[in-house]
Amino acid sequence: MRGTRMSKFNVAFIGLGVMGYPMAGHLAAAGHSVCVYNRTTSKAEAWVAEHGGRFETTPAAAAKGADFVFSCVGNDDDLRSVTTGEVGAFQTMAAGAIFVDHTTASANVARELAAKASELGFGFIDGPVSGGQLGAENGVLTVMCGGEQATFDRVKPLIDCFAKSAQLMGDAGAGQLTKMVNQICIAGLVQALSEGVAFAENAGLDAKQVFDVIGKGAAQSWQMDNRHETMIDGKFDYGFAVDWMRKDLSLCFEEAQRNGSELPVAELVDTFYAEVQANGGNRFDTSSLVTRLPRKA
Repeated sequence: MRGTRMSKFNVAFIGLGVMGYPMAGHLAAAGHSVCVYNRTTSKAEAWVAEHGGRFETTPAAAAKGADFVFSCVGNDDDLRSVTTGEVGAFQTMAAGAIFVDHTTASANVARELAAKASELGFGFIDGPVSGGQLGAENGVLTVMCGGEQATFDRVKPLIDCFAKSAQLMGDAGAGQLTKMVNQICIAGLVQALSEGVAFAENAGLDAKQVFDVIGKGAAQSWQMDNRHETMIDGKFDYGFAVDWMRKDLSLCFEEAQRNGSELPVAELVDTFYAEVQANGGNRFDTSSLVTRLPRKA
């Protein structure tokens, strides 16, 4: 925890993608003894060369003897594989340890794994994150957590190593539900920003000047502050990919069917993202929605 002395722990981190790699690095920088696992071993080797610690070739081996185990993987199936799979972390975790999952996954899998962890005698927190690759690298992520208060209180000082904000939103699954709200809101915001960029250009305005002005008023948002210039310049390699956004929105739609919500804007924007994918933009960041709009610039 920044600015205070804290105990040092044995920590495992499973999944060294664009988010997990720097998150694990912040834990090592805080003085914890970190063991990492990644499906592609060369990534784990590179992490150890940069940050120290050690790596193992299975999640179970990485988690053995750890006080806290973190994960950040792709989806529900990946998460089950690294937890309850044949060589998953749950096979070796000690009673009293805590597993924290930062994957954006379903609320159902979070509840499922929380129940299994409780049965095995250790804690579980679902903690999806927001802030993108830059937020992970700078240690300023927002973490939305679900689980028991006592478990959250124990792990929060470690989460604070890579977060500017971490809050407990409710029982298991509440973190994932909160992340769904986040993605629903982002979908609408990015589409509106895309339309604004295209409109400004088509009207013959200096789009960057326009957003410099309106960004100081009621239209201001994180997306506007951080993406309007790159959208205008046609640069779309700044973080969260379209493929992942569509995965996240599919989770939102499944949950909406269960709880009776209507998501007409998010559903429409999802079809727009499908167009971006069809045009080869699978790995573009989410601001690439602007590419499907006619622009005179």
